Amino acid sequence: MNYFAHETAVVDEGCTIGEGTKIWHFSHIMPDCIIGKRCNIGQNVVVSPKVKLGTNVKVQNNVSIYTGVNCEDDVFLGPSMVFTNIINPRSAVLRRDQYVETHVGKGASIGANATIVCGNEIGEYALIGAGAVVVKPVLPYALVVGNPSNQIGWVSEFGHRLHFNDQNIAVCPESQEKYSLTHNKVVKLQS
Repeated sequence: MNYFAHETAVVDEGCTIGEGTKIWHFSHIMPDCIIGKRCNIGQNVVVSPKVKLGTNVKVQNNVSIYTGVNCEDDVFLGPSMVFTNIINPRSAVLRRDQYVETHVGKGASIGANATIVCGNEIGEYALIGAGAVVVKPVLPYALVVGNPSNQIGWVSEFGHRLHFNDQNIAVCPESQEKYSLTHNKVVKLQS
């Protein structure tokens, strides 16, 4: 094994786990999922079959990642956040052939106790506030909060709120990277 799994974790045969990944207490990694390198899977996490997690994905405690979810590199999934994979679940109706996919873009962060309704793409570097309920696609670099979630601004790749000047340019206070806002789309400018 080139990854760490706590003795209480259950790792089923048939999954792929990247080098340097850590899987903590009472987590269950199911068959046919792919977990990238250097991921951290917190306590009491379930990763369902066919889920794909990129490199350096951080999954905090009590998160269930259901079939149909695909997270790119550097995604952060906050404590007890929730994914769904069926639009209209009913206990008495089997819909395993109707799972709806959810894509989480590179570097996106989803806050504690947020809910992502399936079929909504989360754009790269988006920031979903704690407790938000996402019911529509989220643009790259967007900051969304509330139930239902609404976009209230933009964030940098470092997660800082961006404030655009009258030329629609913003500078990240930590990295000094520059961003441009044109036609409701944020683009990181080359240095």
